[in-house]
Amino acid sequence: MTPSRWPGHGERIKANGQGKRLADLVLASTALLVTSPLLVLLGLVVRVSSAGPALFRQERIGRGMRPFTMLKLRTMVDGADRLVVGLLEESDVDPRFYKFQDDPRVTGIGRWFRRWSLDELPQLWNVVRGDMSLVGPRPGLASEVEAYEGWQLARLAVRPGLTGAWQVSGRSELSFDDCVRLDLAYIEDWSLRGDLIILAKTISAVLGRRGSW
Repeated sequence: MTPSRWPGHGERIKANGQGKRLADLVLASTALLVTSPLLVLLGLVVRVSSAGPALFRQERIGRGMRPFTMLKLRTMVDGADRLVVGLLEESDVDPRFYKFQDDPRVTGIGRWFRRWSLDELPQLWNVVRGDMSLVGPRPGLASEVEAYEGWQLARLAVRPGLTGAWQVSGRSELSFDDCVRLDLAYIEDWSLRGDLIILAKTISAVLGRRGSW
C-alpha cells in the first residue's frame, strides 16, 4: 500500500501545496544566497581536514516513496556507508532510525558541524529543487523505510523536510515511534504559521544542541 492511498494523510498540505511550495522557494533561495559564502568556506574545511569530497550524496526516500539524492556536507570518513552493517551488528539501535552516539566514523570537524547542524545546509538546494520542503518528516534511507510498520509509511505522503516537528521536540532523544507520531500530527494539522513556528524553534533547538550527536 502506498502513502497516497491513505485518506486524510497529507490532504491538507496537498490542498495548500502552492502556498507551502512558494514559501519554500522564497525562503530556501534567500537562505541559500545568504549562506553561499559560508558553504564554500565549510566545503574547503571538509576537503582540507580529511580525504574525500566536500559533499556527501545519499539516496533517500521522499514523497510517495520516490527516491532522490540528498546533499550534506561530509561529516564522516570517506566510505562510511560501508561500515554501517558492522555498527548495527554491534549495537542495539533501531534499524529504522539508527544514530550512533560517539559514532567512530565521524571526523573531528564533522562532529563540530553536526553539533551546530551545519552539515544540513546543502539541503537548501534540495528544497529549491522540490525534493524536500523546509519543514516536514525527515527522509529515511531505503533500508529504514523497508523496516517501517504499515502505519508509519503515512509519513511519506508529503515532501520530507530539512527540519520538522520532532527536531524541535527532542531530536535524537526520541524513539522512532514518537518521531512518527509527531510527523503524522504535523501532517494532519499543517498550516503555514505552524511551519514558521517550527523554523523558529529549530534555531533554538540547534543553539541549545538538545539531542544533537
